[in-house]
Amino acid sequence: MTGKETSLLAARFAQLAQEHGAQPAMTFRGEECKPGSTLAYDFAKFWRRVQRVTAHLQSTWGVQSGDRVAWLGLNHELQLVTLVACARLGAVFLPLNFRLAVPELQQVMSDAQPRLLVYDTPHANSAQALNAEGLRHIHHDSLITQASPRNLSLPDVHSERPLLLVYTSGTTGVPKGAVHTQAALLANARASAWAHDFVSGDKVLSTLPMFHVGGLCIQTLPALLAGVEVVLHPRFDPSAWLDEMNTSRPTLSLLVPATMRALFEHPRWVNTPLACLRGIMTGSSTVPVAYLEALHARGVPVGQVYGTTETGPVSIVLRLPNAMARVGASGWPHPEAQVRLIDTQGQDVGPGETGEVCIRATNLMRGYWLADGEPNCGLQNGWFHSGDLGQRAEDGCITIVGRSKDMIISGGENIYPAEIENQLVTLPGVAESAVVAVTDARWGEVPVAVLVLALDAAGQSLTAEDVLQHLQSRIARFKLPRRVVFLDSLPKSALGKVQKPALQALLTGTNP
Repeated sequence: MTGKETSLLAARFAQLAQEHGAQPAMTFRGEECKPGSTLAYDFAKFWRRVQRVTAHLQSTWGVQSGDRVAWLGLNHELQLVTLVACARLGAVFLPLNFRLAVPELQQVMSDAQPRLLVYDTPHANSAQALNAEGLRHIHHDSLITQASPRNLSLPDVHSERPLLLVYTSGTTGVPKGAVHTQAALLANARASAWAHDFVSGDKVLSTLPMFHVGGLCIQTLPALLAGVEVVLHPRFDPSAWLDEMNTSRPTLSLLVPATMRALFEHPRWVNTPLACLRGIMTGSSTVPVAYLEALHARGVPVGQVYGTTETGPVSIVLRLPNAMARVGASGWPHPEAQVRLIDTQGQDVGPGETGEVCIRATNLMRGYWLADGEPNCGLQNGWFHSGDLGQRAEDGCITIVGRSKDMIISGGENIYPAEIENQLVTLPGVAESAVVAVTDARWGEVPVAVLVLALDAAGQSLTAEDVLQHLQSRIARFKLPRRVVFLDSLPKSALGKVQKPALQALLTGTNP
């Protein structure tokens, strides 16, 4: 044990406090962005809050090196403070997905066995229903409201010590915890800084949930490590997002298709000025080209970040200067990443050919938590096999075309659902769409389009014939859906991704 700051991640925030202490670090719109609930502070105060929370974790709650500290709640500035405090103690921060049901959360708790569970008021009942051996429950206010003990003894913290434990969404089975070390998070921050070209005066608007690496690690944590101010919302709300364009005037933000659509459908979308934005990043599931073009039409370039829970997630990036020229592409690997596209025999495919995306990088997870006792389980000789399919252009630019398990082989032809879905979303009256494979005696598999209709006049009058007519001039004939099905909603995971196995089961009357 020592009084020296051996955590490299925490040391960066100590440096920012010393050298740029008066620089704004955080503007937090608490209490669901209600008036008067904003908390704003600089990097000096951020570090003081880290010191206080560190002391309480160690002296008041008994957190030691290697212990897991779970967080259940909406986005909160103390969530980031607690993460850095865990880094100082060599503890592991475990953000929990508040959208999960209690039995699903308990499954994660039983696997991770945290020592402490920090919760907010809206999730107090769920938190109290969760248990693990020796677990203590505390409201997040307890981390900061009282004066902290001063006799702090910091352990030696190696850069390869685990810091972040994030569980996958579990759409195909039991969720698995991806282990990210302090070194990996710092490498991811370098990748993000390269992706965004952070400059003095940048301001990041963060609204996506930080229980996922997308909300936490694409912009939010990397921006803070770069000395860039973060404007944090408890959750995404289109009205609050649009309000920020006139109040804090952010330069960068992160959106996914669902949040883009919510903005497009908001009555203030058309008249809200977006001149403050120098760009938006997106990722998650396949992003409809029509959504990208809608933002480009407003003068806002939309870059892409491809990655997964296991990859940091910043892996392949379409940077903002290339965004409008390469619409729909995922971009190029960051400088510390290698990407292979391989066929089913493990051989690299050529330019323009389709292969599985495999990644080796400094910001990869170090393995799944306690997976068969093997620390590198989930990686193959240091490579993460994503299950996603991509194509590489002659200049190295990569485009993700779908999931290998989602690819439809019909009459010997490969059909990628994303190609059809990108065209469906351009049809007025379509609120959501998904294309899945259904077994066919003649062709092996055929595509079926499943649509959720908008509630407007266009949606209520849309027919299957209208849909097929729309597609006929836009995609090859062999790609046309053999059926068009209308549903009230699509089955989705807790992260909002369409669960295609469940959708196939619904269409065929089988068990997923």
